[in-house]
Amino acid sequence: MKRILFFIFAVFLLFSCQRDLSEFDYLVQPQIVYKQAQTMLVVEMKGDPNVVGKEAYKQLFKTFFTLKKQFRDIQMAPPRARWSLSIDTPVDEWVGLYAIPIPESVDQLPELKSVSPNARIETWYGCDVTEILHIGAYMDETPTIEKLKAFISERGYEISGDHEEEYLKGPGMFFKGNPKKYRTIIRYELVKK
Repeated sequence: MKRILFFIFAVFLLFSCQRDLSEFDYLVQPQIVYKQAQTMLVVEMKGDPNVVGKEAYKQLFKTFFTLKKQFRDIQMAPPRARWSLSIDTPVDEWVGLYAIPIPESVDQLPELKSVSPNARIETWYGCDVTEILHIGAYMDETPTIEKLKAFISERGYEISGDHEEEYLKGPGMFFKGNPKKYRTIIRYELVKK
């Protein structure tokens, strides 16, 4: 029971932060930016994100808070997820990378029971990315993604990485919230054609 309460508390803290999200309003139009390399705590899970996502984030946050005990400079940030999407891949075979940024000073995971066996440390970015802010339910992202992909092509780039989402505002632990107010950054790593 103590572990469940810990998980609920961790997720509640993450999603209940009343942060001013207007700083991301400029992303309603697609942008291309260079994103510095960033150290990420990653949990890999295979399966439909609607089914395995809850367990993946549970493992991610549990490992994150284990690290926080050792590394006091760790700050909570919005979680992210990546999928290598192919039109031919059934959703139950998707491999998801569920992640949260951590300081560069964290270079290895402790060997503790509270650290997920699916967790690892990776470096993401260090390249050009394109981003767009989707406001609304996750199931309504397709037009936003199409707009972003058209922008990529028009600018002479092509996608070189996985589909990525950064969850600025979504459902809480206890309440679904209003899906029309969810805020998700959709992101792709790029290379020039």
